[in-house]
Formats: sequence, C-alpha cells, structure tokens
Amino acid sequence: MKPSECKDVFAMLSQYLDRELPDDICQHIDAHISGCPPCVQFVESLRKTIALCRGLPPEKGPGPLKEAARDQLLASYRRLLESRGR
Repeated sequence: MKPSECKDVFAMLSQYLDRELPDDICQHIDAHISGCPPCVQFVESLRKTIALCRGLPPEKGPGPLKEAARDQLLASYRRLLESRGR
C-alpha cells in the first residue's frame, strides 16, 4: 500500500464508517484496510471511540481539539506511517 492511499482512507473514514460513501468507494476502502495493518488498527480505534462518544450524554461530549493537540495527533500518525515504510 502507498502512503497516499492511507491518507485518502484516513480522510474518508468518518463517511466510510457511517456508510455515507458510494458502494464502490467503500469496497476500495475495505480492500485497502484488509491489507494494511496500521489502517486496521486505526479504524478499530476510531470505531471504539465513536461507540464510546455515542454512549455519552450530549452535554458530556468532548469539545473541539485545540490546534496544538490536533497537530500532535497528525504528527504521530505521520510518524506511524513513516515507521511502516509508507
């Protein structure tokens, strides 16, 4: 898998998990994820996070991420891809 494919999948994950994408794109993402262990881990983590968040009352949900936290998450994701040779 190419790093650009992981980035493309990452960009569409919310829509993918909500099945808001056309079937052919969902099938492409399914195929990518099935052959990409880092993406499998990320998708499973995101699914668990979504399930936990849906279980919270609306007033208890987290606020938006601060820019610094978002930058740290993105940097960590990039390091993960680089460490996998992506």
